[in-house]
Order: sequence, then structure tokens, then C-alpha cells
Amino acid sequence: MKHIAAPRLWKLAPRLTLALLLALPLIAGAAMYDMPAEGSALVGELQHIKTKESDTFVKLARQYNVGYRELRLANPDVDPWLPGDGTPMVIPTRYVLPDAPRRGVVINIPEMRVYYYPAKGSEYAGKVVTYPLGIGREGWSTPLGKTSIVRKKADPTWTPPASIRAEHAKNGDTLPSVVAAGPDNPLGEHALYLGMPSYLLHGTNKPAGIGLKVSHGCIRLYPEDIAALFQMVPVGTPVDIISQPYKIGWEGNTLYIESHPPDANGDAPVRSYTPWVEELIAATEDHDNAPVDWDRAQKVVETADGVPEPIGVQISAK
Repeated sequence: MKHIAAPRLWKLAPRLTLALLLALPLIAGAAMYDMPAEGSALVGELQHIKTKESDTFVKLARQYNVGYRELRLANPDVDPWLPGDGTPMVIPTRYVLPDAPRRGVVINIPEMRVYYYPAKGSEYAGKVVTYPLGIGREGWSTPLGKTSIVRKKADPTWTPPASIRAEHAKNGDTLPSVVAAGPDNPLGEHALYLGMPSYLLHGTNKPAGIGLKVSHGCIRLYPEDIAALFQMVPVGTPVDIISQPYKIGWEGNTLYIESHPPDANGDAPVRSYTPWVEELIAATEDHDNAPVDWDRAQKVVETADGVPEPIGVQISAK
């Protein structure tokens, strides 16, 4: 696993290439992985840690480059604000890649995670980069669909839409017509503008919101993640915003399922078997002798903890 450098290093060593920065293990997450072999769809490894007395989920999420909700779902019995000293925790840094073309930027809304597949001509071709996201809250949902990166801007200004200015005014907070670049700008230091009007991927001045549904529809990343993505992603890169709460894929001859809460608020249990059953049937229809442990699959889907679990092994034909 390679690691993306923190923003301070960009300022201290501006002449270093991104390739050199990617090789420096400054952050425990922020992973760039080799693309899995043809027919396989898993990257990364789970990490198991023991907490320190000063830890919180917000702190650990930033340290390991995962979202707050990812930690909470994977560790439901741990207090997110007072986990205690020496408490075992799972860091969910193993992923089934989404069932979408592996090109450009793929954003999976239920998972609150972005995957970037560099183009063939890129120096990072054959890799996949993934970061946690903050997305639109209820009533301001991030839209699904295909678009592209149409513009990039460092130190962006923010022009709040009239609807957002009205919402703030109702709460006694008057927003200016234009928010200048700087520490008070909610877009952070980097922005990637989408072909969908008024939507973009950007940094944030409130990184504790990564892994939560708190924005007005835009897609937030940790400051260090958007800084790295900003350098790697060219204008014109395709973007596919999808909704896949159930991700199914093979690693070798083992079938895995990864499940995330599918509802708008992110916490309600699964109420319908149809979507994941259909996806599981589709994932195995081209694999002879591939028994599925349906009871285990159902348990994984209902638990929805975001951790890939094996649910079947393809038996070699004699």
C-alpha cells in the first residue's frame, strides 16, 4: 500500500513530484492499490488496532483515512467518543470494487467512498485510489448519474446559492454573496467542478464531517485527499455517481459480499431481499460449481457493516 502526503509537505517540498510523495508513509490510510487481476474485485486489507485513551472515532477516521460512519458500522459496540485504552477495533480498509466501469472517478453514495481509476496514459495506470467522502444530507441528496470533471480550481471562492443563503439567514447567519478563499471557506483549498451545475468535489474546513451526510449535495474529501486527487485527475475525466449498497465480487475462487445501509439516513435495516439476491445471482451465473452460503449472505446484508465477507468458494471441476 502506498500513501498520499499531507498538505504541509506540499508547502515544504513543492518540487517533489507526486510520485515521490505517494511513496512516503505519512498517513495510515489514503491508499493507492494495484488493480486486481482480471475476474477479481477486492483491494486492501482489514487493519486491527487497539485504541489509546486519547482516541475518538473522528481522530481515528482521519488517521486511517476512513469515514466516521465506516468506523461506527464496523465497530458498533465501541463508544465513538470514549473508546478507552486498549480497546480492539477494526479499521475497514478492505473493499469490493463497485460494479461499474473501472475508468475515471466512480462515487458510490451508500458507501460514501470515491474510487479513481487513472487512464492508460497516466503514470498511475493500473492503480486504483480510494478515499472516504462526506455527501449530501437528507433534502440535499447528491444526485446520481454520469458526468465529468469540467474544471479544477485551487483556493476556490464559494458563491452560495440563494437557497443556502436563505437557509442560513433563517438561522440568523448572514452569508456573503461570495466567500473568499481561506480558512472560512467550506470548499477548502481545492475543488474539482462537475458537469452537473452547482456540484463539485472539494476539500473542507470541517474534516470531522467526512463519512457523514452533512453537505448541501456536494462531495467533500479530507484536505489531504482532495490535494492528491487534484494533482492526479485531469479535466475531462469521466465521473460515474452510483448507488450500490451491496457490492459483490470475486477474489480468486472465493466470492465476497460487502453491504452498506441503503436508506437515506444510513442506519435503517435492510427491508427487501430483491436487490442483493438479484446481484448475487448475476455474480455467480458465469461461474459453474459456485455454491453460495445464502444464510451467511443474508446475515452480512442485514449487518451492513461495510466489511467484505466470504460467502462461497468455487469448486474446481473434476
